[in-house]
Amino acid sequence: METTIESLWNRSKLLVKCAVIAVQVLLLLIPTFAVQNLVAERETRQREAIAEVSSKWAGPQQVTGPMLAIPYLQTTADSTTKAVTIKHTAYFLPDELNITANVVPEQRSRGIYKVMLYTSQLHVSGSFAGIPINKLNVPADKILWNEAYVKMNIADVKGLNEELKVSWNDSLLTLTPQHFSETSEGMVAPVPLDAYGVSKKFSFAADLAINGSENLQFTPVGKTTNVTVNASWPHPSFIGNTLPQTSSISNTGFSANWKSLAHKRAFAQYWTDNGFTDSQLSNAAFGVDLFIPVNGYQKTMRSVKYAVLCIVLTFAAFFLIETTHKRSVHPLQYGLIGLALVLFYMLLLSISEYTGFNVAYLIASTATIALIGWFVKGLLNSAKLSGMLSVLLLLIYVYVFTILQLQDFALLLGSVGLFLSLAAIMYFSKRWSW
Repeated sequence: METTIESLWNRSKLLVKCAVIAVQVLLLLIPTFAVQNLVAERETRQREAIAEVSSKWAGPQQVTGPMLAIPYLQTTADSTTKAVTIKHTAYFLPDELNITANVVPEQRSRGIYKVMLYTSQLHVSGSFAGIPINKLNVPADKILWNEAYVKMNIADVKGLNEELKVSWNDSLLTLTPQHFSETSEGMVAPVPLDAYGVSKKFSFAADLAINGSENLQFTPVGKTTNVTVNASWPHPSFIGNTLPQTSSISNTGFSANWKSLAHKRAFAQYWTDNGFTDSQLSNAAFGVDLFIPVNGYQKTMRSVKYAVLCIVLTFAAFFLIETTHKRSVHPLQYGLIGLALVLFYMLLLSISEYTGFNVAYLIASTATIALIGWFVKGLLNSAKLSGMLSVLLLLIYVYVFTILQLQDFALLLGSVGLFLSLAAIMYFSKRWSW
């Protein structure tokens, strides 16, 4: 009778222990969520540091234009049948636009955070093959030729290092900032036009020296737009609505070429008033982001999402080892191992801000495996069992690291890994005597 009671107690004790361990896994989610919030907070601080430095230098730059604007008058009758004359503006885009940009990157530091700044020399040239004012059905006597102007948009005019001047046929125009409305502003300059010259070809050219940060983009306002960017930075990320036609990247820099045609855009070659806003034009922009590859916040956040997997697999392996070899470990000591697994992500986050993600992952995982291995060796009084758990931990961290490096095959590798882990647990659980 006593043997039966003792057997029932041992089995109940094992079930209670499993339940306590399961509860500990759930409780460990609390510090895991805290680590996720910490990662998000550090990433926010980095963005604030970038914004602070950029506000004093210049923000991300986007170059749009030049485009030609011609005001005209239109008379309509209002509700009282009185004639009302309203000024409108017709906008025309160039037939050809060519841009060459030579970018010189520079890293600045704000505390522990690095900010990517750059200076760029741009040469902009192109032409209008006549002004199709007749296609807008505007009476010739209503056109205000003397108020025509050229307009260019620079995302952050603070980055202009020199006056913006445009060579327009035989004239040299100096552009100045002008605010049109809440949704429209730009650099403008009056341009000499008359009714007799609208069918002629107009050529333009400009050289810009601008500062910027993080990325440089261009709006393809030309019927045919060609853009070439050269930079001494080996880590470009091509962004925007169009990828480059050709590109070459080396350890010393990169070169990229874009070609965009009018039919690829979501706006027309000419319109009136707010037919197309500045933001609609900006949506078609493309360019390059000069990113700093040591930023590991996104990978750290992804790795934290695998924390539950690492904890469950480690606890399962530890439980299998102690039950198979008839050793007894207090549930509190499972909790200490779980805390060590959570602290791994704190180490990963803090070290990655200085060394980059890969090196930080190696250091943090090595320290965590060594700490748990040392702790388990003291608990089980066995170097062999401690070594077995350390090897399993190593496999888990290598497995998670491999998933983090993959993009297309991450789901496949994750599913296969979980399946094999479950198969191993099922195999060893057959030896349990419940």
